[in-house]
Amino acid sequence: MPHIAELQAPSSWRSVDFISDLHLQASEPATFDAWKNHLLSTPAHAVFMLGDLFEVWVGDDLVTTDTSGFEAQCARVLQQAAARRPQFFMHGNRDFLVGQPLMAMCKTALLDDPTVLIFANQRWLLSHGDALCLDDTAYMTFRQQVRSPEWQQDFLAKPLAERQVIARELRQQSEARKRSGADYADVDSAAAVRWLQAAKAPILVHGHTHKPATHDLGQGFSRVVLSDWDLCATPPRAEVLRISASGMQRLPLA
Repeated sequence: MPHIAELQAPSSWRSVDFISDLHLQASEPATFDAWKNHLLSTPAHAVFMLGDLFEVWVGDDLVTTDTSGFEAQCARVLQQAAARRPQFFMHGNRDFLVGQPLMAMCKTALLDDPTVLIFANQRWLLSHGDALCLDDTAYMTFRQQVRSPEWQQDFLAKPLAERQVIARELRQQSEARKRSGADYADVDSAAAVRWLQAAKAPILVHGHTHKPATHDLGQGFSRVVLSDWDLCATPPRAEVLRISASGMQRLPLA
């Protein structure tokens, strides 16, 4: 059972937005534009980005090495949006190397996974979701390795160009697996219930699986899965989950 952090929402918040799995990358400007427009225009009082905001992230020095590059553009959007409303970021399986220095520069709060958000007289358990896909044993082994401080310190010590080559190879392996039609493990329901019980929260909100839905887990528990974003898909996908005192609402942006 992981440590579960807590975040108390200010009483002034009336609505909050949740997004995940945008997989932002320079080759897909339409998704970037949709994300930028939403961050800078949403009426919500806070925005929570629950992992895989970026397709890949090999270190915060991406932003300082090339100030005109795609990653630096993303950082500027985060800075602009933070001047309008609080925003929060949680690591995903693609961008777990986003560091506190970048988040501080962008005035974005880095959330532990999982975190309970106390908002609208409710406890909401937030997670990226990958840590609950227990049947994918190969990934769980990989996750344990790359989340260790020793592995990350060693990786980030490598030259930027070498890190980018490694990241490209990992992405190619991932794409090959997708093309092979391999099944991906879903969130383990029993594990999700254990997390919810420990968090004293009735609802888990997560991304990762790219299967937006609401699942009844029994015993008064449920999990709400966020949509991934892909404005180049047919049909295009981009959805925000907005929560307020009146309930949950899925808002399609595509």
